[in-house]
Amino acid sequence: MPKPPVPTSPFWKLQRQLARFNTFLFRKTGGKVGGSFFGGAPVLLLNHVGRKSGQSRTSPLIYVDDSPQLVVIASKGGVDAHPAWFHNLMAMATTEVELPGGERRQVRPRVAEGAERARLWERAVAVYKPYAAYATYTEREIPVVVLESADATPAE
Repeated sequence: MPKPPVPTSPFWKLQRQLARFNTFLFRKTGGKVGGSFFGGAPVLLLNHVGRKSGQSRTSPLIYVDDSPQLVVIASKGGVDAHPAWFHNLMAMATTEVELPGGERRQVRPRVAEGAERARLWERAVAVYKPYAAYATYTEREIPVVVLESADATPAE
C-alpha cells in the first residue's frame, strides 16, 4: 500500500468532496449506500463542530462496534497530522453519530490508552486491514477514539 500524500496535497481536497458525497448517499438511503467501505468495513457519520470555525461538519468514518460503545480511528491514512475531525471532536463534550439503518446516538468521545487501546486497535485492524500499514507511515500514535453513550457515566 503506498504512503499517503502530505496533508496539503490536492488529494485531501478530493477526499473531502468524496466524503460529502458519501454523507449525502448515506443519509438518502439510510446507510444502504455509503454505510460500508471497501471490503465491507462499516461506516458511521460523525457529526462535529469546527473548533475554530464553529461550522457543523459531518465525517463518514469506519467504525468498530464494541458494544455498547463505538470506536473510530483517527488515522488520516497515516499522515503525520491528526485529522481535523479528531481535534474538533476532542473539543466537544458530546456529539451525535448516525449509523446504518437510521439509528442516531448521542456519544461522549475519549481517547483509549494502554491495554484498552491495544485491544481496540487489533479489532480495528481486523475490520480494516490498511490501518496496520498506516501506523508504519507515521511517527505519531494513531488515536483510537471510543464513543461512549452520552447517557452513560463517563469512564475515569
